[in-house]
Amino acid sequence: MKNEPISNAQPTQPFVAGMMMQQPLLISSLLVHAERHHADQEVVSRRVEGDIHRYTYKDLATRARRMANALAGFGVQSGQRVATLAWNGYRHMELYYAASGSGAVLHTLNPRLHPDQVVYIADHAEDQVLFFDMTFLPLVEAIASRVKTIKTFVAMTDRVHMPAQTKIPNLLCYEELVEASSDRFDWPTFDENTASSLCYTSGTTGNPKGVLYSHRSTLLHTFAIALPDALNCSARDTILPVVPMFHVNAWGLPYAACMMGSKLVFPGSGLDGKSLFELFETERVTMSAGVPTVWQGLLAYVEANDLKFSTMRRTVIGGSACPPAMMRAFQERYDVQVIHAWGMTEMSPVGTAAILKGKHLDLPAEARMAVQSTQGRAVYGVDMKIVGENGEALPWDGKVSGELLVRGPWIIQNYFKNEGGDPLVVDEQGHGWFPTGDVATIDADGYMHITDRSKDVIKSGGEWIGSIDLENIAMAHPKVAMAACIAALHAKWDERPLLIVVKKPGQDLTREEMLSFFEGRIAKWWTPDDVVFVDAIPLGATGKMLKNRLREQYGNHLLAKA
Repeated sequence: MKNEPISNAQPTQPFVAGMMMQQPLLISSLLVHAERHHADQEVVSRRVEGDIHRYTYKDLATRARRMANALAGFGVQSGQRVATLAWNGYRHMELYYAASGSGAVLHTLNPRLHPDQVVYIADHAEDQVLFFDMTFLPLVEAIASRVKTIKTFVAMTDRVHMPAQTKIPNLLCYEELVEASSDRFDWPTFDENTASSLCYTSGTTGNPKGVLYSHRSTLLHTFAIALPDALNCSARDTILPVVPMFHVNAWGLPYAACMMGSKLVFPGSGLDGKSLFELFETERVTMSAGVPTVWQGLLAYVEANDLKFSTMRRTVIGGSACPPAMMRAFQERYDVQVIHAWGMTEMSPVGTAAILKGKHLDLPAEARMAVQSTQGRAVYGVDMKIVGENGEALPWDGKVSGELLVRGPWIIQNYFKNEGGDPLVVDEQGHGWFPTGDVATIDADGYMHITDRSKDVIKSGGEWIGSIDLENIAMAHPKVAMAACIAALHAKWDERPLLIVVKKPGQDLTREEMLSFFEGRIAKWWTPDDVVFVDAIPLGATGKMLKNRLREQYGNHLLAKA
């Protein structure tokens, strides 16, 4: 494969135009549809002020138009970036539509990043306005004098909850802006390839890079994730997105809910098990989505209090691999279907979902679980393949692993401002493919299974060992709260697996007991050489384990013991 311009070969057949209307796919159309067809559907939010707020899609549409007028009053031009530092809530949802719908670009900043990274990203994006929840007042005060392009700061609250004193000059009140603006606003019509929103990668190595989505890519992604063999959203659902709205647009759920007319429940900053369970029950949530670390807290709370879910029947788990033990707990003890999904910021993000085919339904439970534990089949619109070291396509036999490449209409072509150069690799046919950095197998039915990140793979004596498989086994131990497996340098084998474990509170677990748990579950030579017990495993801003930090700290552990 060569990294060269994609071929623009001319079609061999004469062009004959279809006779259909040319109506651009725009984010504003989702809100118009929701207001027209689902006007009385509820949007419920736990606010940072502490109370529960309720209104309807009609109210959402009205207030989004008011906020679009407020943005125009700030002088925000088409294509300029409007930043947010906010939890999942109705005001954030209003900005999703007010900014993008008016032709500006919504830029969701991740408040879990270091302030220096927030400043870098805001400056790189050239944000013009920053809206923030009061939770993040200290962060905004720390960066307000440092950012170069932000002219206007807006606190997402009402006058009663505005700070009495602040270091932020001319701080504006969100609710006063809404009240002072007209609800008459005609959503503009423009090219569907216009930029709509901006998210930055987590930047575990080097500076974060921006991924700039278009209206077209967002709408196509929304159609796809709502499909039955994807996230299966409908007007009968009550959806609670635990995944933050600052993390790849909450995996597209704020858009899918408007498209389908689902009831939305926003948890605000309350992501602990008790707070989430209370919302699930009081609002009769049927579906949720989030990363494994959040579900660990929820399951621990439910188990400790001998509780059951009365209405929730499925949850989407992504961001990192879902441990099979967690999947079994949800499905076998609580009757909650787990949809194991995979994607990336660069993919808008959903790429695959592990939904069973009809032929799988009569399989024994363990065989069904094996299918569900994969990252799943490609959602229509996503094409994928695995390649070897020389770029050759590898077979879909579920055994051979290679680098995973993807392409599709909601997958990145270039990073914002062309940071890092052209990320695509081009095959012999001139097709551009995005290298995901994952190592995976694909079986004959198209189910993709990630065995490792290319940067995390363990190569022992020339043979690959899948760290994710070892982590999943460790996580099945009843005394283990969290586990990570890294490549540690070894005098003879180059690298060997080292297991790093966080024990559940009050549990006594020895190295020997942990290692014996692997017996009969893997090839003997895959067994980790040692176990390190720690109080906590470092997590990134999106809840993923930071294995680079673990390698820095423990990469020489086996050499030191030799």
